Amino acid sequence: MAEASPAGSGAAPVPVPSVDGMLQIRGGVGGLSFQFEELLAGAAALDGIVRELAAVDEEAEAVRRALFPYQNDSYTSGSNAITAVGEAARDVRRVRMELERLGSAVRASHREYEFAEARNTLILRIGRTGPAYGPLWGLFGLPPVTLRDTVEDEVAVAPAGLARLLGLPAGQAAAGGPDGDVRGAVRGLTGAPGLEFLRPRPVRIVGKETWSEEADVSPSGLLLRAAAVGRNSGDIEVLELGESGSRAWVVVIPGTQLDGLPQGTNPFDAGGIAEGLGYDSAETAGAIRRALAEAGAEAGDQIAAVGYSQGGIHAMNLGRDKAFLADYELKFVLTAGSPVGGIEAAAGTSSLHLEHEADWVPGADGQPNPDTRDRVTVTLTSPIPGPEWLGPGLGPGHAMGRYADGARDIAASRDPSLEASTAALAAVVGAGGTAKVTRFSLRREAMPPRRGGGPEATYVAIDPSDRPREESSQRGTRR
Repeated sequence: MAEASPAGSGAAPVPVPSVDGMLQIRGGVGGLSFQFEELLAGAAALDGIVRELAAVDEEAEAVRRALFPYQNDSYTSGSNAITAVGEAARDVRRVRMELERLGSAVRASHREYEFAEARNTLILRIGRTGPAYGPLWGLFGLPPVTLRDTVEDEVAVAPAGLARLLGLPAGQAAAGGPDGDVRGAVRGLTGAPGLEFLRPRPVRIVGKETWSEEADVSPSGLLLRAAAVGRNSGDIEVLELGESGSRAWVVVIPGTQLDGLPQGTNPFDAGGIAEGLGYDSAETAGAIRRALAEAGAEAGDQIAAVGYSQGGIHAMNLGRDKAFLADYELKFVLTAGSPVGGIEAAAGTSSLHLEHEADWVPGADGQPNPDTRDRVTVTLTSPIPGPEWLGPGLGPGHAMGRYADGARDIAASRDPSLEASTAALAAVVGAGGTAKVTRFSLRREAMPPRRGGGPEATYVAIDPSDRPREESSQRGTRR
C-alpha cells in the first residue's frame, strides 16, 4: 500500500492502492492493515524482550546482593565483583528502557496511522457524497470517484440501491431495514407483501453428470469456467483435483440467472441474491455441501470456491457456514463482480476479489471489502469502448470477459499481495491437469400454493411428505 504523502513531508499519510498497470490492489501482505498488524506484532515482540531483560535485571540485582557477605573475605576482589555485576545490571536496565521507548513509539505510530486512515476514509466519504466537494476532488490528489464507489455509497445510505440489484421497483425499498444495514434491508424486502418469492426455500439436487477433462485452474480459467456453467440454469460444478490422499476440490458457482426455468425454482435468480445477502446462503450452501459429498469429497478435504456476481456471494458465505466448515476446509475463495464487503470468512480462508471501476454490482452491498492480510481486492481500470455502454445487461464493467482478462494480468503481476494470493490458490488446486468434473443441477422448491385466489390470499406451508423426492440421478458420463 503506497502513500500519497511521502515520509518526512509533514503531511498526514494518505494510503492509496498499489497500482500495477490496469490493476489497483488493496489488502494482502502489501496492504495497510497488514502493515498495521506488523507494527503491533513488532511492538509485542519488543514487549517480550523487555520482560526477559527485566528478569535478567532482577536476577543480576539478586546476585549483586548475594555477593555482599563475601566482600570481607577479599575486599578488593569482592568489591570489583559487586561493581561489575552492578554495572552489567545498569547496562541491561538501559537497554530495557530503550526498548520500552521504542515499543511506545511503535504503538504511537500505529495510532497515528489508524487516525490518518479514519480521517481519510471520512474525507473520501464526504468527497463522494457532498456535491460541493465534487469539483475539488482532484485537488486532494485522490483517485476519481467511480461508478462502483457511487453505488456503494448510495446503498450504504438507502435500501433503494438494493432494490435495484434485485430488479424491484424503487418504491418497494421502503420495506427495508435501517440505513446501511443491508442484511436488515433484504429481510425487510422479503417480508413485504408480494415479495414472498424472495424468501429462502429448500434447494435440492435434481441431477448430475460426470466426466474427465484437462482443467485450467488459473484464476482466469476458473472464472471462464463459471461463465460456462452459467449458461445452464441452476447448475454448479465440482472439480476433483489431485490423487487419492492429496485431493482438493473446486466449487464453481455461476452468476444471476433470470430465465430458463419455471419462476422461482432457479436458486440463482433474484431470490438467490436475497438469500445470499440476507440469509447467509443457508439453503444454497447446504446444497453445495451435499454436492461435494456426492462427488466424493471427504471430511477435512481442502476446498476452493469460485463465484461470479451472485455466485461470489454464495462462495464467500461458505466461509462462515458452520455446517460447511465442520465438514470441509475452505482454503480459498475467488470472486468477480460480487458484492461481498460485508461477508467475513473464518480464519484460514484466503480470498481474491476482482472488481471493475465501472461495475456497480460489487458496490451493491454498500460496504468496501476489508483490507486484511488474507483478503486481496483488485480494482480493474481497463477502459471500456463507448459502444459497449449501449448493450443490454448490467453494464459493460460487469462483463465476465473483462474480468477474465484482468485475472490473466493478476497471474502475471509481481505485486507482493497478488503473488501471495495466487500462490495460496495454487497451493490448493495445483498446476491443473486432468480433473474429474461433476456438474450438478440444483432446483429451489416451488412456492407453496395459495389458499384462495384473491390478492389478499396467504401462502400455506406444504407438508414435508408432499414435497417431491430429492433425486440424484446420473444423467450421463462424458468421455
